[in-house]
Amino acid sequence: MGGAELRELVGPRTEVVDLGGRLLVPGFQDAHVHAVMGGVELGQCDLTGTTDRDEYLRRVRKYAEAHPRAEWILGGGWSMESFEHGIPDRRLLDSVVADRPVFLLNRDHHAAWVNTVALERAGITADTPDPVSGRIDRESDGTPVGALQEGAMELVDVPDATAAEKYEGLMRAQRLLLSLGITGWQDAMLAAANGYADVSEAYAQAARDETLIATVVGALWWDRDLGVEQVAELVRRRRELTVGRLRCDTVKLMLDGIAENFTAAMTEPYRDACGHATSNRGMSFIDPEALPRYVTELDRLGFQAHFHALGDRAVRDALNAIEAARNANGPSDTRPHLAHLQVVHPDDVPRFAQLGATANMQPYWAAHEPQMDELTIPFLDPAAVARQYPFGDLYRSGARLAGGSDWPVSTPDPLRGIHVAVNRVLPEGEREPFLPGQRLDLATALTAYTAGSAYVNRRDDSGTLRPGFRADLVVLDRDLFSRPAEEIGEARVELTYVDGRRVHG
Repeated sequence: MGGAELRELVGPRTEVVDLGGRLLVPGFQDAHVHAVMGGVELGQCDLTGTTDRDEYLRRVRKYAEAHPRAEWILGGGWSMESFEHGIPDRRLLDSVVADRPVFLLNRDHHAAWVNTVALERAGITADTPDPVSGRIDRESDGTPVGALQEGAMELVDVPDATAAEKYEGLMRAQRLLLSLGITGWQDAMLAAANGYADVSEAYAQAARDETLIATVVGALWWDRDLGVEQVAELVRRRRELTVGRLRCDTVKLMLDGIAENFTAAMTEPYRDACGHATSNRGMSFIDPEALPRYVTELDRLGFQAHFHALGDRAVRDALNAIEAARNANGPSDTRPHLAHLQVVHPDDVPRFAQLGATANMQPYWAAHEPQMDELTIPFLDPAAVARQYPFGDLYRSGARLAGGSDWPVSTPDPLRGIHVAVNRVLPEGEREPFLPGQRLDLATALTAYTAGSAYVNRRDDSGTLRPGFRADLVVLDRDLFSRPAEEIGEARVELTYVDGRRVHG
């Protein structure tokens, strides 16, 4: 307990907590997460936590046997590193489930592993052309091998989770996130299209019946098959889906893919297995020439722009669009942010601060691990390799940083993300630090996951321990500032409070 001036504030309903050397921090906020998706997947065929192919097949077989009436076997969490060139084979799945379609997302959610029945149901053959926004991985004769990249996943008509399953998924996710000290988040995919499930009603129901404990910002999905004509519908959904603890005044624009499957949009071409430059510079899912017009209109209407921008060309396209909006509309408080930022060109680093664009980082990815070392570094332009996850450069340039997880793509635990931001190695990693010059100090990384994400979420009464602010609070099991940085990932959340009410611990 503090001094006499604090003891005077204790009343009959005050809960007094003796920290006993533990650390009190503001509630964490996740600036980029897919909570309903993650919660639903926890109840499906879960392949996370392993990279062993035999273990994948054992789990798929076990799940199928436990759900004999399920028409489809759905789930995911497999890692590209488990397969040669990152591409799984349908015949492996056929060996454990041959009578029903199987559709399993990889841990990045940018590809699906399917069996032969799923391909047949979708009518995908050697003659099926690749969609503009994706790729069907094929054998030498054109036969689909069983992996569908990006927009090719839309070719399979996968049954959507029921409304009840989505709501249950949200409740399951909320329990997990609160246990990790996350008191608010921005869900990066509401009112989705382009083959992704719409989870909006689960949030709306929870907000209406007050089972939504956390404060949530929903990012409404920009349909990449449409243009500015969809803005009127986004305005309608903003009005309809802003209720209780849910606010939907953000629009998510997915500009590119990921580096591991060569769909992240790069300024320099990818390399082949021999290190030679190819003609492939990745994909732009939204026309870069039209993007400034879209973002200018959204900004004019008070929407925040939330960009998926992983390659340096996508990052540049997003910044160009923000600059166009600033020039057309003048200064605004829409607080645009760019998520992922795997590669950022040095010329664009100072533009974040200049344009008031927040760097929404997922730092858990900034470490040596097989997908980075085997499926990314060998295929990037050498200059791009050294520009990955440049959080230190962004911070030193004056950019505001926010922290997110992209769960279920990777762990939702903020402490594990902070560990990598500070150490540039995984908590269990014994490898050398990944680009150690881009490390952040603990205070900066912690601020990104609290005040930084609160800023992105336009929750200006949270993210800081200050009189008059919301009592969204977290108690950690140790004082991170008095322990070695190598222990950050071992820390655990013991207590979580929302508006002063204990919701975990």
